[in-house]
Amino acid sequence: MMFRKLYWVTEGVDAESSSHILGVYTSIPTLIRNGFSADTDPSRTRLSLTRLDCDDGILATWIGEEYQRLRGDLQQFVDSDDFTADQAEALCHAVSACSRAAIR
Repeated sequence: MMFRKLYWVTEGVDAESSSHILGVYTSIPTLIRNGFSADTDPSRTRLSLTRLDCDDGILATWIGEEYQRLRGDLQQFVDSDDFTADQAEALCHAVSACSRAAIR
C-alpha cells in the first residue's frame, strides 16, 4: 500500500466567501469520482492541494477562473512523480466538464 503524501481538499464557497469542507481525497481518481460531479460549480468550489501533517500551508489552490491554470500548475507534481500525467489530465478534463455544465 502506497502512503499518500498529498491530499486534495474541496470546499464549497458561498457569495460572502465563507467556506465549508466538502471532502478530503487521497487520489485524483477518488477526487474526480466524488469531488467533481455534474452539478459541481467551479466558481463556488475551491480545490486545494496540501501535504499531510504539514503546518506550512497549502501547496496550491484553485477556484473559478483560477482553474484555467490548473494544467500548468499540476506539471510540477507530475515532474516529482506525485501523480501521473494521465491523472493530471483526467482532473483537468473533469474540471473542464463541470465548467461547461455550469455555463449551460
